[in-house]
Parts: sequence; structure tokens; C-alpha cells
Amino acid sequence: MGKLAEEILEALRQEFSDLPDPSSVIRVMVRLLVAGLLGGLIGFERQLKGRSAGLRTHMLVALGSACFLLIPQQAGVPMPNLDRIAAGLITGIGFLGAGAIFKAEGEGQPRGLTTAAAIWLTAAVGMTVGMGRLSSAVVITALSLVILAPLSRLDRMIDRAAKDVPSPDPECRNARSQDRSLPNPPGESGK
Repeated sequence: MGKLAEEILEALRQEFSDLPDPSSVIRVMVRLLVAGLLGGLIGFERQLKGRSAGLRTHMLVALGSACFLLIPQQAGVPMPNLDRIAAGLITGIGFLGAGAIFKAEGEGQPRGLTTAAAIWLTAAVGMTVGMGRLSSAVVITALSLVILAPLSRLDRMIDRAAKDVPSPDPECRNARSQDRSLPNPPGESGK
């Protein structure tokens, strides 16, 4: 082999030396795969509900968040600097989540808040995996899925019940007593 070929091979070896042994390769692969899978679980639930940020978005958020902490750790960045990276990541993810929030014309409530919170939480899951806390990330993901799936039914029931509660506003009561077509609140007779 010529000198030029040896120099090229040496340069390539140095460029790919951040994973010097098989255990390092496996560690990085497992963390990144777990981050993507856990983010995908949260995103899958969001996509099933037809939300704007779904499977791929949540997978990418988790994977990116894991990378932002995993790679500096590998490079030997001290913990105080990792704290600053995490703080910047949390702030940056807030902008992505804000993009999922909108207020439709004529509606009183903004929409997309839960999806924005899910994006933020997915970043936290990715960061947790990136720090090597895989069991904690699994628990966080499981809890988030309980909050997003079964508790959404409870949330809808509460919303429906809140709409049925009469307003304590006196003007509203006066209007009700003047308009016989409106039902009276419980405990009030139709005088």
C-alpha cells in the first residue's frame, strides 16, 4: 500500500475512534435505540389520537435529547457542563412544544397543550436515557402513557361534567328565571 493510502486509513481510523471497543458501540446503540423506542411509544399514542406531533416527531425528540447528553459524556465533558447542556435543551424543546399549541378562532381554549407537554416529557425521557438511566426512562414512559391514555377518558368526563354545572353568576340566574325554556339549576324552583 502506498503512503497516501496509509494516511487516509489512519485519518479514517482516528475519525471513528470515539467508539474504541465493542462495549462502547453496544452502549451507544442500546441507549439510542431505547431512546427512540420510548419516544416512539409516546408518539404512537399521540398519533393514534390524530395529534400534530406523532410517532416520528417524538422518536426524533427522544433520540436528539439522548444524543445531546450521551455524546458530551463520551467526550469526557464534566457534569457542570452537562447541566448547562441539559438546561439549554429544556429551553429549546419548549420552542418546539410551543409550535404544537394553537388557538382556533372562536374557541376559548388553546389546543395542543397536551401534545406540547408530551414533547417536553419525551425530551426528558431522551435525556434520562442519554445519562444512562434506562430503567428510570422506562418508568417515566409508562407513567406518561397512563396519563395520556386512560386518564384522557377521565379528563373528558370532567369536561362534560363541568359544562353541566350551572353558573353561579346572578345575571345568568335572572336570565334563566325569565326564559322558561332554560332548565333551572338544581335546588331552584321555576318561580
